[in-house]
Amino acid sequence: MKKRISMALAMATAATMATVSVPAMAADDVNITIFNSKMEVQSQFEEKAAEYSEETGVGVEVYYSSDTVAAHLATKYSANDPYTLAMVDAKDIYSLAKDHAIDLSDQDWVKETDYAIGIDDQINGFPTCVEARGLIYNADAIEAITGEKFNPEDYKTLDAFKELLETLKKGGMETPTGIMKEDWSLEAHFLTQVYEEQPDVEEFISELHEGKADLINNEKFNSLMDFFDVMMENNYAKDSAIAAERETTEMMLAEGQIAFMFGGNWDWSVLNAYDYSENMGMMPVPQNTDDGSNEKLVGGGSKFFMIDSSDATSDEQRQAAKDFLTWLADSEEGQSFIVNDCALIPAFSNNKLEVADPLGKSVKEYADAGQLIGNYNYMPDDSISVCGAICQKYLAGQIDRAEFASEIEDYWKNTAPVEH
Repeated sequence: MKKRISMALAMATAATMATVSVPAMAADDVNITIFNSKMEVQSQFEEKAAEYSEETGVGVEVYYSSDTVAAHLATKYSANDPYTLAMVDAKDIYSLAKDHAIDLSDQDWVKETDYAIGIDDQINGFPTCVEARGLIYNADAIEAITGEKFNPEDYKTLDAFKELLETLKKGGMETPTGIMKEDWSLEAHFLTQVYEEQPDVEEFISELHEGKADLINNEKFNSLMDFFDVMMENNYAKDSAIAAERETTEMMLAEGQIAFMFGGNWDWSVLNAYDYSENMGMMPVPQNTDDGSNEKLVGGGSKFFMIDSSDATSDEQRQAAKDFLTWLADSEEGQSFIVNDCALIPAFSNNKLEVADPLGKSVKEYADAGQLIGNYNYMPDDSISVCGAICQKYLAGQIDRAEFASEIEDYWKNTAPVEH
């Protein structure tokens, strides 16, 4: 492979390359830094960066921080030491691009994706992957009790889902569900769906901030909380829900001790560490609704690369960063890195590689069918910690639904929505 790449590099020019392999060899003094905010692929990025450096002559260093993206990048900007390439969340593109990111609208890969984002009619964010959330199921565990093939479409409504849980309990699975207690799972992934399912999410967030929203009487809030209550009632850790460790919950799901857990396709990085069942997947949250929301996952483009626009980054470094993104999107090696090495769902239509893991396959099927409810990408930075703690109180049985709704409303009344 390396010999073929070397030959291609020697022969290709920017004007004649029909397909992208690896960018042409750069001057020895061109070095770029990459900030990776996706912990589960850090080792993969480090290894690939070393290979990329060897093949292109561009020095590439990859860094990770467990701090929030905005806080970590703020320290880098204040020190005038920005990353050449930074992997950020969508809301960071909207808040940082004006001052810190270049326009990528002229890049060829823009035509190959529906998930690139930016501000002021620009493209500032390169989508690393597609991610979605919903209800993760272990079909093998379900079928072992029911004796019938599990078809998620048969359980779109909460009523049908509850009947299935009763069947599982009668068949010997006393507690068929698990709930992750982490604040990011409860708030950023579950509670946020209450906003995302609203007929007009922007209007609803504005009403919450203005104190006009009546959450306890909101149809979507109650529909999703009805589902959450069913999950709580059947939770294997019902009596100590806040003490349940994520790894334990995911192990029980992987090995079929429980059948359902709310989460996202990123959970495969944990599930595959155990003696997992082959027949797993993701399905929409069961709800007694008739607007189609119980037939869709929630998701879209995730983790966006932006290139620094400051004087601290040279034009040569910016070009090297553009070359790296083109390599990720268009080259066989870059596409394989995303799908096979990182086990991510590609955000580009020209990447035809088959997604290997079962959760990723489910997400890709829903995405290809246009069955994704779009992410709301403008949550305030403190929403996970503050509202996540409120969610945890509800999970622990310390507050009821009305109190939960009231505390969420109080948060929004005292929080300025993210400008976008």
